[in-house]
Amino acid sequence: MIKNPYVLFAALLALLGMTLGAHAKDWPAPIKALEARGVEVIGTFAAPGGLTGYAGMIEQQPLAIYLTADGKQAIIGSMTDAKGANLSQEPLDRLVSKPMTGKIWKQLEKSAWIADGGKNAPRVIYTFTDPNCPYCNKFWNDARPWVTAGKVQLRHVIVAILTDTSAGKAAALLSAKDPQVALTQHEQQHASGGVKPLGQISATVRAQLDANQRLMQQLGASATPTIFYKDASGNLQKIQGAPSAEALTQILGPR
Repeated sequence: MIKNPYVLFAALLALLGMTLGAHAKDWPAPIKALEARGVEVIGTFAAPGGLTGYAGMIEQQPLAIYLTADGKQAIIGSMTDAKGANLSQEPLDRLVSKPMTGKIWKQLEKSAWIADGGKNAPRVIYTFTDPNCPYCNKFWNDARPWVTAGKVQLRHVIVAILTDTSAGKAAALLSAKDPQVALTQHEQQHASGGVKPLGQISATVRAQLDANQRLMQQLGASATPTIFYKDASGNLQKIQGAPSAEALTQILGPR
């Protein structure tokens, strides 16, 4: 599980429309050298002690970079003050985490999802769900206390990636007269196969499934369920697989 609020994925930078290459020529030599080693530089921020801060990311990890006053050296790591406060957290949050969260959340909102829970629930969770996924079904069951209490709305972004019948079942759920009722019945009957797969999938539903799968890949998700939620600071977090009891509270909030 991703616990660091800044740990998002480098592939998601494309969703923000950030063209880093156009600015590479403007960076000082030490910053260019880091770019050559795979660091993606997102922006700059003011730093104490005559240093210039740079927000970067490498191998799915955000990092703070500090350029010395003479512009000849770069230091990577967190800066702390005399009281032990992390001075790198706020700029990385502002330049990396929050912009990404807003952009990705909008992408999820526009996907083809089925609501599970009241529309006025104070907490919204997105989860990529394959109809044949037993771990998705476990998460659905585990989340019942929060959903039935009106505290959480799960939004199941339906995909078809596991078995030959996944696409037909996904289409049946998305095409149902009342998808929320159909999803509930399917999850309740999951052990016996759940919803009957459609023999033919409409072009509209096929396009929805294809778009959902592309989004899943863009977001670095490789398994179902993959769950996206906002932590207490409003930063995007993700977890793959059925959450543990401890993780459920972090994702869904207090019971």
